[in-house]
Amino acid sequence: MAADKQNEAKVSIMDENKENLPDGGLGLEILQIIKESQQQHGLRHGDYQRYRGYCSRRLRRLRKTLGFKMGNRHKFIGKKVTVDMLSDSRYLLLVLMEAERAWSYAMQLKQEANTEPRKRFHLLARLRKAAKHSEKLEKLCESPQVDAKTKLEAQAYTAYLSGMVEFELQKWKRAMEAFNKCKTIYEKLASAFTEELAVLYRQRVDEISPNIRYCAYNIGDQNAINDLMQMRLTGGGGGMMAEKLEALITQARTKQAATMSEVEWRGRTVPVKIDKARIFLLGLADNEAAIAQAANEETKEHLYETLLAECRDTIQAVREELKIEAKQRERSSDADSGKVSNLQFLHSYLTYIKLCTLVKRNESMAHTLQGKLKEPETDESKRGPRPQDLIRLYDIILQSLAELSTLQGLEDDHIFQKEVSLKTLVYKAYRCFFIAQSYVLVKKWSEALVLYERVLKYAKEVQSKAKSLNNSLKDLPDVQELIAKVNAEKYSLQAAAILDTDETAEIPSQQQAKDNTPLCDRLETFRLDPALVGKQPNLVQFPPDFQPIPCKPLFFDLALNHVAFPPLDDKVEQKGKGGLTGYIKGIFGFGS
Repeated sequence: MAADKQNEAKVSIMDENKENLPDGGLGLEILQIIKESQQQHGLRHGDYQRYRGYCSRRLRRLRKTLGFKMGNRHKFIGKKVTVDMLSDSRYLLLVLMEAERAWSYAMQLKQEANTEPRKRFHLLARLRKAAKHSEKLEKLCESPQVDAKTKLEAQAYTAYLSGMVEFELQKWKRAMEAFNKCKTIYEKLASAFTEELAVLYRQRVDEISPNIRYCAYNIGDQNAINDLMQMRLTGGGGGMMAEKLEALITQARTKQAATMSEVEWRGRTVPVKIDKARIFLLGLADNEAAIAQAANEETKEHLYETLLAECRDTIQAVREELKIEAKQRERSSDADSGKVSNLQFLHSYLTYIKLCTLVKRNESMAHTLQGKLKEPETDESKRGPRPQDLIRLYDIILQSLAELSTLQGLEDDHIFQKEVSLKTLVYKAYRCFFIAQSYVLVKKWSEALVLYERVLKYAKEVQSKAKSLNNSLKDLPDVQELIAKVNAEKYSLQAAAILDTDETAEIPSQQQAKDNTPLCDRLETFRLDPALVGKQPNLVQFPPDFQPIPCKPLFFDLALNHVAFPPLDDKVEQKGKGGLTGYIKGIFGFGS
């Protein structure tokens, strides 16, 4: 409550700044004031009662500030704001808050009228009251003391509330005229002022557009239904229009349901005699197309929920007919109990649609979470997505596939059973992958490594079985991409396990290296060896063992013993023939 009062004080200060006097006239930013007040006081969450209480407190403060009291605590004396009192723009704000209070009460009653239809009469009375206050505001703004922009905003506001009244009374032509007038004024204002104000005006135009198209459709414009369907894809037409749009779509499908008599599935033609089933099956293709064209994940999730709700209601209607058929079979003596009846096969078909939609929805959610897992965490105080969240989604998918394999009438359809089995293997592989990633986060390296190997086993099994079923992997996640991702994660895990010295004491002894084989001799085998990051890692054996090598060959010259050399006597100098004379000549150099 204290926070609400602080916000109200802030809004009051902001409004005093907006209640300016441009060109000597009174000014009031009508649309900006009501939008900010609504967003800050409950309408962001659809709490109209809270906003109504805020409007009442705001009115009380304004009356007290302006001295505009309605009598005293003993007697009520009604007063009206007149043109002569317009010395302050807060008198215009007073009338605006009265209109907003009546409008918020009407919207609160509209929410309650879903369970209590009698409140619709009170709703219409409060809407008329809001329109009456807006007309009073418009008349006050016709005074020459008020600037031109405020006059235009007052006219647009009056046209909007008048259109709401006519819309609830289902007077489509008058409602369309009022909404078109409102739209035209806001479009002109958006083109004449700054971008900040233009955004507010365009938002109001976007809110009004679904109402205009809905009125056009009810008047007789058949092309408007296409525009409404497109707005449904983009998430437009929220609030009051959402229920009417769904009712309109159901009404259009009901008109087409008379032309539908049977449906074919898995090679069997089944007559469709239940109107609810006809309407659902006619809109199935449109719903699937709408989901495929959804602008964002929020809209896609809403469309999935709508489709599942319709499917559950249809299955319930068929189940009621099955009970009646079972009683008739009990009375009949010649009933063929071995063959699945057409109604039972239709029930299986609708259950198949529901389960397949569940699988697609959870797969879409898983894809979104996978994208968020890759993003870095910006705010540490907020809990981001974790692999455990994805494990839960894949558990639901596997449960849905298990139910698919047990549908009545499809026990002997071997192709269908093989397709379900193949899809189960794919999602088992993905589930196993995220379980491994959750183990990596808590540094359980061995368990994660074993699970990665299991993922590769599942993926290879899928690839081997998919050769016989060509179209089965068309709508499934890419298995080849998963294999590449697992290989990368596996090597990263092995490196992290080796470098993680803090947890080596907790590693079981059987997971550690049991022999003294050095690392260079077991490079192809991964083992958790704490010694590798210690002071004495066993990388290579040193000194290395001796190894036998071939010796240097010895050469023996055996041929020399058998070689006959030529005589060299004639070339050898004969000693003693010169005598003393030769000796003397040799001394003095005569013999040279």
